[in-house]
Amino acid sequence: METLHAYWRMEYIEAPKTDKDLGNPFLSLPKLGNDKKALIIYRGHQSYLVLNKYPYNPGHLLTIPYREVADLSDLESVELNDLMATIVKGKEALQKTFNPDGFNIGFNFGCSAGAGIPTHLHCHIVPRWEGDSNFMPVIGKTKVLPEALMDTWEKLKANC
Repeated sequence: METLHAYWRMEYIEAPKTDKDLGNPFLSLPKLGNDKKALIIYRGHQSYLVLNKYPYNPGHLLTIPYREVADLSDLESVELNDLMATIVKGKEALQKTFNPDGFNIGFNFGCSAGAGIPTHLHCHIVPRWEGDSNFMPVIGKTKVLPEALMDTWEKLKANC
């Protein structure tokens, strides 16, 4: 039997859960002053691209407006235009970097729809490959990622 190392999960599992965790990381990430530490690969005028710290697939990006709003209709037109342009930029960077076979791109609005931070909308850009689904998520409740998050950041940053 081979050993599967999902090294990145332990940080999440062991992290103490406090009221502080209930804050909005989408507001604090751009203020860190270290884009690599924040996993930000691109900053636009009104929105930014960040690697999802707990991705569905390698290269899973989030497109996030700087201003905290819960719904697309709450964005000003300049913010909405920049958000859409940033989504396209993220998709193009993923295509150039990883050459996936397809993409899942979308929003989750509200907790019941899966939004982890329902007060701050964000768009998921998930690269997909033929055959990228396997038995691990279904049977083992484990996601296998073939590349370390920082290695993915380096590659995407170079193409953004």
